[in-house]
Amino acid sequence: MSEMRFTSTGPQGHRARMRARVLGHGASTLADYELLEMLLFLGIPRRDTKPLAKALLQQFGSLIGVCRAPGRLLREAGLPDDAIRALRFPAIAAERLAGAEIRARPVLGNWEQLLAYLDSAMLGAAAGQLRLFYLDNRNRLLADELFDEEEGIAAALRRALTLQATALIGFEMGRAGDASPACGGERAALLRRLEDAGRPLALTLHDAILIDGSGPRSFRQEGWL
Repeated sequence: MSEMRFTSTGPQGHRARMRARVLGHGASTLADYELLEMLLFLGIPRRDTKPLAKALLQQFGSLIGVCRAPGRLLREAGLPDDAIRALRFPAIAAERLAGAEIRARPVLGNWEQLLAYLDSAMLGAAAGQLRLFYLDNRNRLLADELFDEEEGIAAALRRALTLQATALIGFEMGRAGDASPACGGERAALLRRLEDAGRPLALTLHDAILIDGSGPRSFRQEGWL
């Protein structure tokens, strides 16, 4: 008689199915109690953690509330120390990631913030090249990229749509000894075309900044836009 295999049952079988679900469909498909359940796997090796996860959410109100709850209260709720330590990691990781995102996506909402960013952006800037800062609806930097002179405005607009950007700021380093490229009209004319093309897409050109021997200069304040 051939060997019969049965679907595993009990806590270990349930855990295996949960892991397979995450691998197959991603952790985003899990409800909060299921995410908490899987976190508890790390500190509770052989026990059905679903009832405990639901009870913790009921007691502390949310997943982050559980992760930040005092250890004394978590122990009173029945969690061993290993499980409590496992619950500390998501909150710490979330705070670290949020901090990294803020550093990676500075806000360029005013002149001072823009100049502070340009202090570092200028280090990699080549004279005569136009760069575009793509911003979201809170003026957070999404990308700082070289304008492709060959692909032109259409490529810049496609990139803005891909990033879901709502605003742009231009930036150019002037060439030593050269007159302002804006005074010649070509750069300003290009930026005006970019501004006009972005308007139907709800894409705003806030300004463009030229760094030359006179320091940082706003295209709008100079009347070039």
